[in-house]
Amino acid sequence: MEKDTAVHMVEETMHKARIASHHFAKLDQGQTDSIVRAAYAAGFEQRRRLAEMAYNETGIGNVHDKTIKNIIATRFVYRDIRDQKTVGIISEDRKTGIVEIAKPMGPVFAVTPITNPTSTALFKILIALKTRNPLVIYPHGAARKSTIETARICYEAALAAGAPENCIQWIPKASREQVLGFMSNHLTALVMATGSVSLVRAAYSSGNPAIGVGPGNVPVYIGKSADVNFAVDQILMSKLFDYGTICASEQAVIVSKYNADEVKRVFKKKGAYFLSNDEAEKVGRVCINTYTRSMNAEIIGKPAVFIAKLAGIKVPPKTNLLIATFDPDQVGLKYPISLEILAPVLAFYRVESFEEGISMCKKINEHGGLGHTVSIFSKDDEKIRYFAQALNAGRVVVNTPSSQGALGGLYNSLVPSMVLACGSGGKNFTTDNISTRHLLNIQRIAYRKVNFCAEHQMAEAFCCDDKLTVDEIERLCAENRPKEK
Repeated sequence: MEKDTAVHMVEETMHKARIASHHFAKLDQGQTDSIVRAAYAAGFEQRRRLAEMAYNETGIGNVHDKTIKNIIATRFVYRDIRDQKTVGIISEDRKTGIVEIAKPMGPVFAVTPITNPTSTALFKILIALKTRNPLVIYPHGAARKSTIETARICYEAALAAGAPENCIQWIPKASREQVLGFMSNHLTALVMATGSVSLVRAAYSSGNPAIGVGPGNVPVYIGKSADVNFAVDQILMSKLFDYGTICASEQAVIVSKYNADEVKRVFKKKGAYFLSNDEAEKVGRVCINTYTRSMNAEIIGKPAVFIAKLAGIKVPPKTNLLIATFDPDQVGLKYPISLEILAPVLAFYRVESFEEGISMCKKINEHGGLGHTVSIFSKDDEKIRYFAQALNAGRVVVNTPSSQGALGGLYNSLVPSMVLACGSGGKNFTTDNISTRHLLNIQRIAYRKVNFCAEHQMAEAFCCDDKLTVDEIERLCAENRPKEK
């Protein structure tokens, strides 16, 4: 009976989403834009309260930075998508004869994480509404109240602006079987999964289209030409942002031998604490469960002093960052701090050359983070481009705090997003910052090209002559191609 009830809940929720989808499809661009603006305004106006709810519920990060995340997910995202065409004809190319028509995909099942419970919900709501896709949200269990409140605020605003009933739904509580049921349901058009590696894998195994993201484990290289004071400031700004809970936050600092000592000095001056080998082992043990190869939940988004105390080590009371120094061959599970840790903890590597720096970044990436993000501080544009081409990363942020830089909109012109895809390296289908264009089906009208038939027949006649070489066919086609009027 319980199983039947669980199945019924999934079917009923998706049925409501399907009905909403039919109504959504009838809206024009103006109506859609009014709904999006209403939801954006409602979420933005509650940015501080939602941040407080998220912090009070999860104990992760801090209210100020969670507020900033909510601003990025509303103000910056809305500014990016506001004028986009997402309904009907969105482009027309008279030269090619191709007309593109945007259509909604259908109901989207979205999983939101504990680290960014309100900002991720706000982001997914806005891009779903803009593309006229009903959204079913499944919040992380430890962030349920704040995520649901976020959804409720936006839903009520959207309804008042003319959105269809049940365009946003949320699941207060669900079993693993129910979550998998939503992912694989025949009415689910897309799964957007933000969360653990196992959750993302389940989304990709659901049989439905899925957008998931891989882990970050971002290496940052500080080159010989870098401004050391500036680089350290930017890294601290990023790594301390909501206490390191953005997956694009730096995880390992790779430093040229020419300025390694200076980098250490500046880090110490600005509040970082360099761990001894024994202390690094203790911190590593409390940060990473080496058996499951996963972060310990109790340290995620916690301040450095808290983590040090948990590890049983004493640090100055104003310590803001814990740094462990390793040799270049010390990467992997034996050295847990070299893995992704969403907290103010960094690995530090000194390298002899630029090439060794690239090799070191690759090692870090290969232990979690392929396709995600890498960071470089340098004034040498040639080396920056070489560095980018040598590494497997969807985003290469330059002279920028990696967390805020990868999210887009603040320090660069990347698309503002709370979902950062990782390409084939992270088993994703794209390296983009996910946004509206990934939630649309694009229909294409293809008109017959002028003179196409004559040109096609001519080329076909030449190609069917098995005595002609490739070069001869291309020459004959060029000579006999009909002239444009």
